[in-house]
Amino acid sequence: MGKRILAQRKGRGVLGFRSPSHRHVGEVKYKKFKKSENLFTFKVIDLIHSPGRGAPVARVQYNDGEKGLWLPPEGIFVGQEFLQSKTGYGQKVEVGNVLPLKKMPLGTLVFNIEAIPQDGGKFARASGVAAIVRNRSGNKVELLFRSKKTKWIHGSCLATVGVVAGGGRTDKPFLKAGNKFHYVKSKAKKWPVVRGVAQNAVSHPYGGGAKQSPHKPTTTSRNAPPGRKVGQIAARRTGHQN
Repeated sequence: MGKRILAQRKGRGVLGFRSPSHRHVGEVKYKKFKKSENLFTFKVIDLIHSPGRGAPVARVQYNDGEKGLWLPPEGIFVGQEFLQSKTGYGQKVEVGNVLPLKKMPLGTLVFNIEAIPQDGGKFARASGVAAIVRNRSGNKVELLFRSKKTKWIHGSCLATVGVVAGGGRTDKPFLKAGNKFHYVKSKAKKWPVVRGVAQNAVSHPYGGGAKQSPHKPTTTSRNAPPGRKVGQIAARRTGHQN
C-alpha cells in the first residue's frame, strides 16, 4: 500500500501548507475609481516590510483621506506624490504614476498590470520585475514579460510605470540552512523537499530501484490521478529550448 505523496498532502489544505495570514500586511491592489471619478492623487506615508512577500509595500494616503497599500517602484521615498488616472489623457508617464496601458509609449517598463480593467493588478508583481510595452493594435496592448512570453491585454487596464522595488533580493546567498528555514516559513512552502527518486517505492512513483532513476517517463497526463501526478505535468515538450 502506497503513501500519500507531497502533492496530495498539500491538497488537503492543512495548517502546514497554509499561508499564515499574520505575515501578510493586507491586500495590495489599486484603489477602485468612484462614479464620475477619472483621476486621484496619493502620497507615500510609509514603506513597510511584508514577510509574506518579496517586495516591500508602501502605505499611501489618497487625496480623499482614505489610506491603503500600494506596490511601489524602485527609487521612491516617503512623502512623494503620485497619481492614478482612469483615462491617462494629459498625464505624464513618470515612474510611480498609475496609467492605462493604451497611454504608455512603446518601450515603457511597467508592473502590477491588470488582467481585466479594475481588477486591482495581477501581473509582474515580484521584486525587481517589470514588463515592456511592446506593441499596440486597436484597443489591445502587447507586453513582453521577464519570462520572454508575450501577452495581449486590454488598453484600459492599469499599470504602474517603473520596476518593482526590492530587486536583487535573490542574489544574496542563504549561507546556512537556518536562514533558508526562516525564509520558506514565511512563504508557506514545504521545505526541505526530498527528491522522488531518493524515496522508497512506497512513498513516490519515482522511488525504489537499485539506482536513483525514475524508471519511467517523467511526463504525466493532465488527467492522471493525484498519486501519479508528479514530474512534468501535461508538458508540450521537454529539454532545452533555443
